Amino acid sequence: MALRTTLLLSCMTLALLGCAGNDHPAPPRTQQVDLQRYQGTWYELARLPMFFQRNCVQSEAHYGLRTDGRIDVTNRCQEKDGQWNEAKGIAEAQQPGSTDKLWVRFDNWFSRLAPGLTKGEYWVLYHDQDYRVALVGHPNREYLWLLSRTPAVTDQQREQLLTIAREQGYDTSKLIWRQAE
Repeated sequence: MALRTTLLLSCMTLALLGCAGNDHPAPPRTQQVDLQRYQGTWYELARLPMFFQRNCVQSEAHYGLRTDGRIDVTNRCQEKDGQWNEAKGIAEAQQPGSTDKLWVRFDNWFSRLAPGLTKGEYWVLYHDQDYRVALVGHPNREYLWLLSRTPAVTDQQREQLLTIAREQGYDTSKLIWRQAE
């Protein structure tokens, strides 16, 4: 069951992120991301609803910079029954030298069958100066994650992230918030 959920999670992530589109201009992004500082563990504070995370009550991601400049990605999701599932992948810059727009491809049977179809867009829309909080989204604005280095943030940090997301055209009224541990 865990393997099936993991495969479904990573396949759906990439399929949905790669195929969706709209007529709105792309949201602004942070200028550059210092990948040395960005790497490490990020906790999902909130996300817009999406099929592949429908059973997740807590999620986290770990990013590790590789010697070739790409990034190892490990996404973890705790489901309602308490079970943790994990998906591993690799992220790389969409354009050489630009670190705010990444392609992410998860390692599973589907990505090996159709590698061109299974990379999802991962845009770093905002990060604070200390790399303690971040907004990650997709240019179609249907996907958004509010991330933090800790499982919870202050009310002020939360409002700041929400304000930035709204200013960039994201509908924050539908956010699903991390359940307390």
